[in-house]
Amino acid sequence: MTTSSQSAATLEPASQSTEIMLTHKLLLVNGVNLNLLGKREPDIYGHTTLADIEQHLIDRAANYGVKLICIQSNHEGKLVDDIQHHGLLADRAAQVDAIIINPAAFTHTSVALRDALLATQKPFIEVHLSNVHAREAFRQHSYLSDIATGVICGLGHRGYQMALDYWLTNMYAINLTD
Repeated sequence: MTTSSQSAATLEPASQSTEIMLTHKLLLVNGVNLNLLGKREPDIYGHTTLADIEQHLIDRAANYGVKLICIQSNHEGKLVDDIQHHGLLADRAAQVDAIIINPAAFTHTSVALRDALLATQKPFIEVHLSNVHAREAFRQHSYLSDIATGVICGLGHRGYQMALDYWLTNMYAINLTD
């Protein structure tokens, strides 16, 4: 995970002093039911679709020379496979530098996603459209928050851009113009 003592342009593992070159690739992971954004409970999740969110983020990242890879699945195992593929199993040049994840309901149930994220050895930001702390008690526990670089919740689709902007400025040392 990136810490304030690590360079914004490189990551230095504790066991090595050699520089790790960044790939300028980020992974956006969306969990169960997020394919229904804009239709499902718009009073809670808003009217913006997942496709709209993804396109906005892809365009924003591309403006700064960063490729955003977007995945969504209603199947926990598929998300685990994709996280592993883009993290640890890909050749170094194909790996992502960091992850933005909205695990949705898997937040409260998935040790498998937690383990997959830990295995990547990549930092991640957990995003939720709604304020999970103002909802049902079972939604207030996350299997991911304690290992996340940060958690953004309750700010709707804008939370995704906040997470992206964090990686752009803190991982890639980009001075955002807007």
